[in-house]
Amino acid sequence: MPAERPTPVSSDSAPAEPAGVDAPARLTLAPGEQPETDLEVKRSHFLARAERADDEDAARAFITRIRSRYPDARHHCSAFIVPQPGTAPGAPAVERSSDDGEPSGTAGQPILEVLRGSGLTGVAVVVTRYFGGTLLGTGGLVRAYSEAAAQALDAAARVSISERALWEVRVPVARAGRLEAELRASGAASGALAVEETTWGASDAVVLLSTPAGAPSPAELIAQLTAGGATPTPAGTRLVESPLRPPT
Repeated sequence: MPAERPTPVSSDSAPAEPAGVDAPARLTLAPGEQPETDLEVKRSHFLARAERADDEDAARAFITRIRSRYPDARHHCSAFIVPQPGTAPGAPAVERSSDDGEPSGTAGQPILEVLRGSGLTGVAVVVTRYFGGTLLGTGGLVRAYSEAAAQALDAAARVSISERALWEVRVPVARAGRLEAELRASGAASGALAVEETTWGASDAVVLLSTPAGAPSPAELIAQLTAGGATPTPAGTRLVESPLRPPT
């Protein structure tokens, strides 16, 4: 198995966010297969592909799949950055890179540096090289693998993953429809609050709301809209994925 170099990351915990500040969104790739790019340098072809990998097992499975897709290629160089299991957003990530037979530091590390610079996490990149007969030298390899990785990431569809706090508001059925409409209007105006769903019972209805994690409770707004007749109750959190741009 090709040697793989773990990359040291800081063990310091991220500073706590002030109360009332939205939790930062995590940038990653959309699920599913992403486009493959082909960079030709002096008749060598560098086939690059990036993929979403939410943990180390997924990243390794992706690398194995690409290796089996091109079994006759000389090198399958790779890097990935994935969250550590069970850690909060912003915690140090797991970083790995592999030169897969290329001179040390000329392939895996440059791919990893491009991945770091992209701001993406939960992502693996594999660059498969078909040798064209001309040696590229250390600098040429670094440039080629860096450019191939950048092209693959540029071609991939990206999403942001943000955490939203959930709130339940219980009101009489007769008032639920109006409250839901007023909350939707308020959310459309502020861009922060969203009505997720409404569950209707025989006498009461439960309106499920979401706000950005870390944002203030919607208690004041609910009190205004219900004349003090209802109070939002925390109901956990939800991760929301939002597309950032289509692939180029």
